[in-house]
Amino acid sequence: MGSVTLGTSCKKYFDINENPNKATTATPVLILPNALTTTASVLNGFNSYGSQLVGYSANAGGYGGFGTAITYNFSTNDNSARWSGTYDMLEDYQAILAPTDTIPGMKYYNAVARIMKVHGFQLLVDAYNDVPYEEALKGLGKLSPAYTDAKVIYKDLADQLDKAIADINAAPTTPGIRELSATADVMFHADMKRWKQFANTLKLRILIRARGKVTFSNSTFDNAGFLTADATINPGYRRDNNRQNPKWNTWGFSYTGSDGSKSWMPNTFIYSMYNGTRLSDSKRGAAIYYQFPSAAHNRLGYENTSVIASPGGSFWYPSTNRTGTSAGNATGVLKGPEASMPIITAAESYFLQAEAVVRNIITGDAKALFNKGIEASYTYLYQLPDGTLAAGKTPVADATAYVTDNIASPLVNFDLATDEAKKIEAIITQKYIALNFVNGEEAWNEYRRTGYPTLLNTAGATGSQTFASTASESTRPDRLPTRILYPTSEGSYNTTNVPKNISPFTSLIFWAK
Repeated sequence: MGSVTLGTSCKKYFDINENPNKATTATPVLILPNALTTTASVLNGFNSYGSQLVGYSANAGGYGGFGTAITYNFSTNDNSARWSGTYDMLEDYQAILAPTDTIPGMKYYNAVARIMKVHGFQLLVDAYNDVPYEEALKGLGKLSPAYTDAKVIYKDLADQLDKAIADINAAPTTPGIRELSATADVMFHADMKRWKQFANTLKLRILIRARGKVTFSNSTFDNAGFLTADATINPGYRRDNNRQNPKWNTWGFSYTGSDGSKSWMPNTFIYSMYNGTRLSDSKRGAAIYYQFPSAAHNRLGYENTSVIASPGGSFWYPSTNRTGTSAGNATGVLKGPEASMPIITAAESYFLQAEAVVRNIITGDAKALFNKGIEASYTYLYQLPDGTLAAGKTPVADATAYVTDNIASPLVNFDLATDEAKKIEAIITQKYIALNFVNGEEAWNEYRRTGYPTLLNTAGATGSQTFASTASESTRPDRLPTRILYPTSEGSYNTTNVPKNISPFTSLIFWAK
């Protein structure tokens, strides 16, 4: 049996920094594509971390050495790349912000960097709570930055989004001095309305998550509205060394055709949302998993290696083409080496809006938004790497059929969710399904915030009733951790400031239950 190692390379193929603490002389036009591409790689690591904790993936047979991945008794070495990778990414956005703050003709670059800096710091707060913020990203000027209270950070993140949107709206209109390069913007290709929608959606996520915990300066949104299409990054991914979509490179195949990581496989809990155990969803199940409904799956922590066979390629790649050098034109969550990386999907946006309506944060039709979220999930999964729908796939019809097939479930039929608690449970559960191996970190954040999807953690609970590991050492009723720990580097180099006595079982992120 092999030992388990799972890492995500954040190597930048637009790299322009020798040292993240050293100021760069590169222009925003050169820095931006590198920063956005690094964001995609960072999110790949966050998806893996979240998917392992929230019941999307479980340890596979034929491997050992899972250790804290199944006990949850994390050390300061576990998931340290989430910290270092995110701060490295944030250095790039800061390198755009600093020189463009006072240049009217660079307002768009400044606003985009500001929005993405907010996105990065929310990732950090949601993983660690208090983090260096006000004194962070100052390079050699502040090597031991103080930590800022997470609630203070959240409030300022919303303010920064408001500023970015205001700057976009106020950018000079003289032709030739305010354009964002469509080639440098590998996310929205200089479509500033979509950048405002992204900022609105990110702000909505922040306001909902900190609801009742933070008093925000402004709880309104720009008229551009929220995302109605997936926000994705693609710098020109292709089957080549250091050019592949990072999720494909980790979980699918390397550019030489060798298998990606096979030490993790589908979790029984999420699988039960497709195969009829909890809900029936054969269309999305088949779009995601190889050999659905007979795909191998496991409960986290169960290490009986005799019952789980490797499919010869990724469990999350549904195609029968298992040849690594030619595989890669499929539906689902991996799709292929050229596929774009999802940052915030339309499905997540619609579910955020549905919850915001239920909680009276915005106005709208919660049921319609809920159903749009389900439809958007089908649309995303049915897309091929080039963004077109696979032949014969009908998202609207299949989403409608899904509701009919589960008409008796209040988790699918919104009319049966008769009070606020049931509505929120339905929305978060459907978001959980839509985020399956897409943005696992967001599903993990939402579980910790809401407690949904509902788990059964009594003695003898099965893998379709809970995603808690059978080897869990957690003292919580749900037998899950609350967070990961600050990395060893902070204990070594920022000893005075790093929070002390943090426990993976009792220390909560400020918005968590």
